Amino acid sequence: MDLSILDYSFMQRALLAALLVGIAAPSVGVYLVQRRLALIGDGMGHIALTGVAVGILTGTAPVFTALVAAVVGAVVIELVRLRGRTSGDIALAILFYGGIAGGVVLVGLSPDGSAANLNAFLFGSITTTTSQDVVAFALLTVAVLSVTIGLAPQLFTASNDEEFALAAGLPVARLNLLLAVVVATTTVLSMRVVGLLLFSALMIVPTATAQLLARSFRGTLAAAMGLGVVVAVAGVVVSFYANTPSGGTIVLLAIAMFAVAVAGTAARRRWARRTDPQTEDHPHEHGPGCGHEAVPHGDHTDYLHDDHRHAAHGAHYDEH
Repeated sequence: MDLSILDYSFMQRALLAALLVGIAAPSVGVYLVQRRLALIGDGMGHIALTGVAVGILTGTAPVFTALVAAVVGAVVIELVRLRGRTSGDIALAILFYGGIAGGVVLVGLSPDGSAANLNAFLFGSITTTTSQDVVAFALLTVAVLSVTIGLAPQLFTASNDEEFALAAGLPVARLNLLLAVVVATTTVLSMRVVGLLLFSALMIVPTATAQLLARSFRGTLAAAMGLGVVVAVAGVVVSFYANTPSGGTIVLLAIAMFAVAVAGTAARRRWARRTDPQTEDHPHEHGPGCGHEAVPHGDHTDYLHDDHRHAAHGAHYDEH
């Protein structure tokens, strides 16, 4: 008899885990994109790899050791960046390669069969999610959302313009450290679902898609989280019936959704220009808190968007 996907207890846990990760990951990715640090998730993923290897080698829960390693790595990289002793790019590269090297060496010291266990964390193995994992994921998701949503105004300001945030009296250094810790937490939250090598895509791609559809930062945040849930849950369902890896399936669906959004936005702009050449179809409404850098220009303010300065002019925006 053909059973529904929900008749399997392991798929119930998998879908719940995908739902939690789909909500949490893009809520963090919005701020990384704002800070132009879209690839920092890869660095966190590789340092978490060392933590996973430590857990396998010592017989400790890999989720716990990965969380500790990722948090420590996130704090170190942020402190190095803030103190300016080396550039953020160099520090991120050290984190990236050090994490891979540490994981490889430690796995080499582990008993036979450990490499197979490591693959589940590298590429995701959502069907092996246990009830304890789901509880841990739920707690981590609540912690992540309490920061990314509860402190959204402060994090947005600090991510968009640090100098303005400092002038406004915000604790920028502490906010940056907190965001780094949240990124590390999301790394561990996502590794079972999409894997340490792919989870960064679940943070960034839904955010990039949401930016094409939303008109404000709040709209982008809400849309990114909604899209994250859609691609994560749909990816698990598709992988179940198509017998494909869940992590790769989720990421490919996210990229496909982004491609559709890009094509739709381009078609809409072409149609608008064809029907009214004097008006640029501009789906984003610029203004204070819109998410784009404000640049004073004479008697008005431009906003940096798509590598252009956009200036409000009547009912449309000029590019220059």
